[in-house]
Amino acid sequence: MSNPAQALHDFQPRHSFLVGIDSDGCAFDTMEIKHKECFIPAIIQYWDLQPVSKYARQAAEFVNLYSTWRGTNRWPALVMVFDLLRARDEVKRRSVTIPQAESLRQFIAQDRFPHSDSGLRGYMTEHSGDPELERALAWTTAVNKAIAEMVHGVPPFPYVRESLLAMEGRADMIVVSATPTAALDQEWHEHDLAQHVAVIAGQEMGKKAQHLALASSGRFDPSHILMIGDAPGDMQAARANHALFYPIMPGEEEQSWQRFYDEAMDRFFAGTYAGDYEAALVAEFEAHLPTTPPWKHA
Repeated sequence: MSNPAQALHDFQPRHSFLVGIDSDGCAFDTMEIKHKECFIPAIIQYWDLQPVSKYARQAAEFVNLYSTWRGTNRWPALVMVFDLLRARDEVKRRSVTIPQAESLRQFIAQDRFPHSDSGLRGYMTEHSGDPELERALAWTTAVNKAIAEMVHGVPPFPYVRESLLAMEGRADMIVVSATPTAALDQEWHEHDLAQHVAVIAGQEMGKKAQHLALASSGRFDPSHILMIGDAPGDMQAARANHALFYPIMPGEEEQSWQRFYDEAMDRFFAGTYAGDYEAALVAEFEAHLPTTPPWKHA
């Protein structure tokens, strides 16, 4: 079987700087439409959450869009939605059975198969006949189909294209994402951005930290590596590789990209990005993403 991450292994730098860029919610304004119109309706339909659909929607939006877990891989995010629902008093009073997701938890806990659709299929060959895994495969297939039908014509945020053009000739750029690669290829080619990046790395190629590690190990000084992302997982991937992180603030994406284009990009290339400047941006970013759901405050 061919190695899905071969493109990262084969990557040959042309410059001394490397920039990783997340896609959904970072380069493209696709997070809201994908989750609200594709993921969440499928969660309610395939996991029999119709009796608590309002609360399921709130939980899924909090996990995937408005919390510190924003950008989490779809499988642990799904389990987290179930856990939030099970703990909510309004759901308990309705006597609705929320999936325990034990089989999914075991899939997430193992590391032999990637947390992707293909990884799930491979895992299922060793756990055939598991109804929960079969339901999970039906759910993720429905999500992908809905995204393919629904999400198109969504352009990159303002200043994304300008930033990519400005970095050409100065840095190698790669897409670092937990989205299936087929969807990434479609979006980056649809808007004529694929020509600016050396590799488009999706969930089949491993986790984001692995993407950066495979592309950078032995090739770049860590101070010359920058990850641009809109989720804590992007920052964690950067930190795992001793790289720098530039946050795209959820809800302030256009302003974030303009700030990158106007000042942060030049600081990165000049070697003045690390330290107080980066720390201030990270503190602002973390303030945007709470850990406690709003209904618990109420």
